[in-house]
Amino acid sequence: MHGGVFYALMAAVLFGASTPFAKTLVGQVAPVTLAGLLYLGSGIGLLTWFVLRKVVMRNSQQSDIAPLTRPDLPWLAGAILAGGIAGPLLLMLGLTLTPASSASLLLNMEGVLTALLAWFVFKENFDKRIFAGMVLIVVAGVLLSWNERPALGVPWGAIAIIGACLCWAIDNNLTRKVSASDAVQTAGIKGLVAGSVNLGLALILGYELPETRTALIAGIVGLSGYGLSLVMFVLALRHLGTARTGAYFSAAPFVGAALSLIMLGESPGLVFWIAAALMGAGIWLHLTESHEHEHTHEPMDHTHAHRHDEHHQHKHDFDWDGTEPHVHPHPHGVLRHSHKHYPDIHHRHQH
Repeated sequence: MHGGVFYALMAAVLFGASTPFAKTLVGQVAPVTLAGLLYLGSGIGLLTWFVLRKVVMRNSQQSDIAPLTRPDLPWLAGAILAGGIAGPLLLMLGLTLTPASSASLLLNMEGVLTALLAWFVFKENFDKRIFAGMVLIVVAGVLLSWNERPALGVPWGAIAIIGACLCWAIDNNLTRKVSASDAVQTAGIKGLVAGSVNLGLALILGYELPETRTALIAGIVGLSGYGLSLVMFVLALRHLGTARTGAYFSAAPFVGAALSLIMLGESPGLVFWIAAALMGAGIWLHLTESHEHEHTHEPMDHTHAHRHDEHHQHKHDFDWDGTEPHVHPHPHGVLRHSHKHYPDIHHRHQH
């Protein structure tokens, strides 16, 4: 299995597995407060990991981790603003105006909007096989969330939820721009900022903080389902591009549904198995993709962990002991060749 696919599926598993646990807290904590605690738990946990890693490695060459750089900051700020602040706010507004069945159905728009932005705005390549796989995955998600005939209710609620999905789609595409940098640092900053803003908003609105035990549980769930999941998501973006990562991540609802069935001791109905079959077929189309053509790498300079493979045949202006992978700013000259590839950080060319 390609490494990027593994990261994307692990992101889906971690996020999906956290959903049933997060749902158990909804009745105890106001939604906006819970969102803040989940994000904050993610940020604090990951940045603690980041600091401890720096302490442990302070006497050694940190050769396989590329930190965030100044050019990354505008992209990261945009991702945090869209996905960590605007998205949750619109979702909270939409949930107050829209029936739960409709909300679940509408949330499937995130994957669709992520792919559409990646394909038509950020010019990420796709073909008929990838498009067909995405359609099957989206249809599966719609079936899974269709627990009852949805009544769309007040239009503004539906618009707000679709707006939240658009914010997260923008977040996913902007995060791809910084995916070559340290995933732990990126996800930690996103969690800390988004958590602080959402929790601050909850306090301004007059919501009380839950008891310490509940807050700690929310933080742990957030670290796993939002923090570690986001780290895996960023790594997948680095290797697969946005649309394909979003497609694999769409498996998250099935992980959550399956775990909920186990926890509640229920048997899945026919709709679940039909949706699972469609999801499996969509993922199979993506897994069996073979994208190969002659392409040109335009000149570029960037920084990331790399080995001296066919894309990295540069010289060093410093003493290098041969350790790989390693990190340093390096140039890419014009290169034209043909091989199988994904729209990763080196293959964002036009078709």
